[in-house]
Amino acid sequence: MSDPHLQDVAHWHPIEGTPEKKRVAIGCSVGAVIETYDFIGFGTAAALYFGTVFFPESDPLSGTLLAFATLGIGFAVRPLGGVVGGYLGDKIGRKPVLVGSLLLMGVATVLIGVLPTYEAVGVWAPILLLTVRVVQGLAFGAEWGGAILMVFEHAPWRKRGLYTGITQAGFPVGLLLANLAFLASVPLGGSWAWRVPFLLSAVLIVVGIMIRLKIDESPEFEELKEEGQVSKNPLLEVLRDDWPNLLRAFCLRIAETAGYAVAVTFMLSYISLNKIAGRPVTLTALLIAAALGIFATIGWGALTDRVGRRPVYLFGCAVMVAWGIPLFLMVGTRVAILIVLAFIVSYAICQNSLAGVQGAWFSELFDAKTRTSGASLSYQFSAVVSGFTPLLATALYGRFGWIGPALLFSFYGLLGLIAALVTRDTWGPAERDEVARLEREVQRERAEGKEIIPEHASWAHRTDLTS
Repeated sequence: MSDPHLQDVAHWHPIEGTPEKKRVAIGCSVGAVIETYDFIGFGTAAALYFGTVFFPESDPLSGTLLAFATLGIGFAVRPLGGVVGGYLGDKIGRKPVLVGSLLLMGVATVLIGVLPTYEAVGVWAPILLLTVRVVQGLAFGAEWGGAILMVFEHAPWRKRGLYTGITQAGFPVGLLLANLAFLASVPLGGSWAWRVPFLLSAVLIVVGIMIRLKIDESPEFEELKEEGQVSKNPLLEVLRDDWPNLLRAFCLRIAETAGYAVAVTFMLSYISLNKIAGRPVTLTALLIAAALGIFATIGWGALTDRVGRRPVYLFGCAVMVAWGIPLFLMVGTRVAILIVLAFIVSYAICQNSLAGVQGAWFSELFDAKTRTSGASLSYQFSAVVSGFTPLLATALYGRFGWIGPALLFSFYGLLGLIAALVTRDTWGPAERDEVARLEREVQRERAEGKEIIPEHASWAHRTDLTS
């Protein structure tokens, strides 16, 4: 065999993926569903209920601001969870982080369902809510890097966009389930309308833990351990040697998650405050958008395998720039079908086109030994911005009216557009052609009955196939 690159990939990380690739993708997706159900459920409750339940002495607008501030705290601590989870993922493995983060998130979410209200315990109610929210943020911060890296490192080389897209699709599934739960609980009335969805997450947690315990560890991490190449301090190493990619991925991520915070999280409260539509209409709109988003996220991810990561991201960001003002004008018509359409465009096109790319693109920007730290840091530090975006959007609305949050949404799209232009496409034509050639070579050598033996393990730890 002539090509050392081929020898390495075919041996311990087959170019067509590991035998466990589908099980890993499904297992990590299920975890993403549960994590998002828990985390998004809090955002929905903050927009629709928590302003009056935990901050009743405030006027409606101030109560919403305080509820969103609590929501933002959870996002603010996510970088810490990302730091810890990324460090442990690069030091002890991806799997332990997956199981631990899910368990922590589950406990915190169930506790929200039994918290006393302001009416029962006074000021202790928002304090307890804030405490549990911090725990949620830490768990969610540790979750994404481990899950997406497990899938990425088990996936076929030419389908990494598709497989990581499947994991990313767990988020719209979680969004769908969370809002289904809130929609179904509306008739219960009183505190049960928001307690039941959080209590129901206990069932999902048990199922998720059982699935994740059966997932195999990442083959790339196992190889790093075998070779003694596990980073001694992955956090320091990625900050010192790869900070440009951290900054680029940070800006790319802001466009997606902060855009969602304006177009969905803030929009829910905007519609409610202005009595544009009832809760059943807004929740139904979000349900339809989330259902479509499941297939859209996978589709966008698969598209990147064919055309590259950057072109898809540029398209999504360009749509965001143009969509800000039309979004609010459409919702302002108070026509139910147009409100539904507004949520579909905001989510299935603007948000999903970016989320479907991030799993593969962010992973390919960093070397295997610091990959979890790099991807997690860039992904979660953006949460500080996006977490307080509903608060900022509400403040802008109070000062300038709907045009304030509309322009904020477009600004986030512009930021992502610029970041995409200055970030290399890790899966361009040269990379796609090289892997296609390697696949043909593997198939030919296997057909000839030749043994594939690794001699140069370093290549599989790089992300640039042409370097």
